[in-house]
Amino acid sequence: QCTDGYEWDPVRQRCKDIDECEIVPDACKGGMKCVNHYGGYLCLPRTAQIIVNEQEEAAAESTSGRNNVIRRTPVDPHRAPPNPTHQIQCAAGYEQSDHNVCQDIDECATGTHNCRADQVCVNLRGSFSCQCPPGYQKRGDQCVDVDECTLPPYCHHRCVNTPGSYFCQCNAGFQLASNNHTCVDINECDANNPCAQQCYNILGSFICQCNPGFELSSDRINCEDTDECRTSSYICQYQCVNEPGKFSCVCPEGYQVVGGRTCQDINECETTNECREDEICWNYHGGFRCYPRNPCQEPYVLTSENRCVCPVSNTICRELPYSVVYKYMSIRSDRTVPSDIFQIQATTIYPNTINTFRIKSGNENGEFYLRQTSAVSAMLVLVKSLSGPREHIVDLEMLTVNSLNYRTSSVLRLTIIVGPYAF
Repeated sequence: QCTDGYEWDPVRQRCKDIDECEIVPDACKGGMKCVNHYGGYLCLPRTAQIIVNEQEEAAAESTSGRNNVIRRTPVDPHRAPPNPTHQIQCAAGYEQSDHNVCQDIDECATGTHNCRADQVCVNLRGSFSCQCPPGYQKRGDQCVDVDECTLPPYCHHRCVNTPGSYFCQCNAGFQLASNNHTCVDINECDANNPCAQQCYNILGSFICQCNPGFELSSDRINCEDTDECRTSSYICQYQCVNEPGKFSCVCPEGYQVVGGRTCQDINECETTNECREDEICWNYHGGFRCYPRNPCQEPYVLTSENRCVCPVSNTICRELPYSVVYKYMSIRSDRTVPSDIFQIQATTIYPNTINTFRIKSGNENGEFYLRQTSAVSAMLVLVKSLSGPREHIVDLEMLTVNSLNYRTSSVLRLTIIVGPYAF
């Protein structure tokens, strides 16, 4: 921005004097002649002769020596003037030097200017100019602040105007670049990593994520353990144990974890048990039991494994079942009903005989029903759900009769062990 009387020269990149005598028609009236001057012009009598002491090339270009204006190159100070006693008359803003030449008066240095306190005095050839300091512009006789924030583009994000200047601010998540204008993203993950576990930088911000088994807390920074056991009651077959970042399933005594979540019965009879030599080990869901190898009670005698016979030679046996067979089975607790659980079948089939089946004992609460499936077999049906652990002993009797009024019976003593759980 050039001062009054000057214009910007884009070629030389500086302010140059405006020749008002060339561009202003009839600049001087009353027969006066127009003489261009630095930053303005003069109206003088046509007979007046003006001597201007030049030191810059721009001054020589402003006029063409017309109107009796003589432009001189400065005299060498070491060279004596041609007529040292001759007094010369200098134009306004100039004064005679010791070498009898006209030299510019620096009004800014001598204090003879009339610039305001908020203005800056700039010396010119033959005059001076009152300019505003940087960041201010002249409005009338006063210097007012220039609001640089209204002159885009200055700041990348936000501009804050200050008296005579301005500064730039960036939005949250950004910082000023070295040019103090551009805003660049702050990588919070590299700077201080505010996240408790995983940090991902995004433009102007960041996001936190958690490792598997954790979830973000309400502050979106910290991670809290995910209690998987509370999300579902079916995540484990028996019991879920929450741990930091994970969970585990446990099984009750007598079971082992299979596949991470399922409980499988441990067959203690195949691994380790406390049964004696005269006992057999019977595994059931969740445990085992020891039963005598010879279950027979007087007057029965053991004839084969688990089969006891009452000898016909013994008179007591005439009123007792001929044979008693001992069987063992296990079922899970709370088994769905009705459910077929055990089949009884005649081992010896005689011609012209009729077999009937019944529950002789052990069904006082009506948990079972015996359904005959053929002439020689029947099916034991569970009709009421049983909860364990408990043991049921049910005597299933097969009564055989023939046309000769022959009658005999056999008993199958079934020991049903109900496990403590439904698995």
